[in-house]
Amino acid sequence: MLHVPYRTGALADLLAGHVQVMFDGLPASIEQIRAGKLRALAVTTVTRSDALPDVQTVSDFLPGYEASTWFGISAPKGTPTEIIDTLNSGINAALADPKIKERLTDTGGTVLAGSPADFGMLIAAETEKWGKVIRATSIKSD
Repeated sequence: MLHVPYRTGALADLLAGHVQVMFDGLPASIEQIRAGKLRALAVTTVTRSDALPDVQTVSDFLPGYEASTWFGISAPKGTPTEIIDTLNSGINAALADPKIKERLTDTGGTVLAGSPADFGMLIAAETEKWGKVIRATSIKSD
């Protein structure tokens, strides 16, 4: 398999048959999968996606594999705790809203509401995990 780096997504080239396989986030490709224009081979999360429950995980045949994309909201260092707590409360309330939760799940997302401390632990764990990968493979910045 030849790695072809793209500055933007490769979805158009995949649909046109110029590339045969790609890793992509579900929100970008799920409609093409549902329309039968693409075939999902696996998801890279630890568990199967609620949006595509019949699609296996990479870890089903490569135990321990997990790579997922996540999004979070942060504030500048030194932001008062009261503001952080107010933002966190509002964001968690929005993520608990059934319509928002359904929309995120339908597009392949998983809601991970939590505290600022939870988010800090996620960032620390991801930084450690991917730092190890970068060091082990000698990845260099272009």
